[in-house]
Amino acid sequence: MAPSSQRKEPPEKPGRFNRDSLAQSRRLKLAKLGTHAHPADVDLRTARGLGKTRWQQLASLNWFKQHQHLLLIGPTGIGKSWLACALAKAAIDHKRSVRYLRLSRLGEELALLQAQGRISHWLKTLARIDLLILEDLGLVPLAPNHQPLLLELLEDRQQRGSVIVTSQLPLKLWHAQFQDPTLADAILDRLVHNAENVELTGESMRKRKPANGVKPEAAA
Repeated sequence: MAPSSQRKEPPEKPGRFNRDSLAQSRRLKLAKLGTHAHPADVDLRTARGLGKTRWQQLASLNWFKQHQHLLLIGPTGIGKSWLACALAKAAIDHKRSVRYLRLSRLGEELALLQAQGRISHWLKTLARIDLLILEDLGLVPLAPNHQPLLLELLEDRQQRGSVIVTSQLPLKLWHAQFQDPTLADAILDRLVHNAENVELTGESMRKRKPANGVKPEAAA
């Protein structure tokens, strides 16, 4: 028998890589991201109020680990969705669950869920998600009867999860997007006061000419 000092460690169990790969695929499928983006692909050369240091800080996910929210505010085409999805990919790579919701299309889904009596199940499902992306706040206002659900989503995430919100509207106009001022106060209190705020400026990145046949970041 070989001396114990020469014994080899047992080989890694077969299939572990496949299990990790399948789990990653499930997380990506669950996320339903609006675009395929990666933190390393973010364009930091274009002037839009997002420098390398700030992006590295956001991509480190410290805000996410502390259950803070992130607000990405800026004009159309500036890359808000791309940035949100890149950060979502970083969270997924850290084996955290993500879900992308486009608010401009959420009304139809909520109406169907209400008709089926499944709103409670929907809220419980989302409460288990580590990171929610709420895309295009204010582009199409939620119906008044759906607006309280946004407060419930945020309540469920208190000290347990994070939200990324993208919007073309300046923060000062968010309050007016809700019919009930008291509800608006409650939503913004939970969302804004525990959030990193990134205000992007500049020309639409969709106007940039492709380099070597590659589409501009925000045009994907």
